Amino acid sequence: MELAFTGRVIEWRGPAPYYFVAVPDEESADIREVAATATYGWGVIPVEARIGEVAFETSLFPKDGGYLLPLKKAVRGAAGLAAGDEVPVGLTVRLR
Repeated sequence: MELAFTGRVIEWRGPAPYYFVAVPDEESADIREVAATATYGWGVIPVEARIGEVAFETSLFPKDGGYLLPLKKAVRGAAGLAAGDEVPVGLTVRLR
């Protein structure tokens, strides 16, 4: 499953800061339709993601009926991302 959207980089401040892009409602609904064939447990969804020229593998986190795309420091650095940036995202949901 291929998806594309634009989202804002958000920072969650916990014991250590984490950065995410929230998957929009429409795309989250599409992911929920295939979640049972994609998840490997705990509701996380394995994906291949692209932000600009930076491609990476990660897993979407379920949150309040939607999903969050985590952005590791290496990804943020390579793509030049900071909290508040609006970014184009491409996702490929990896189905089992």
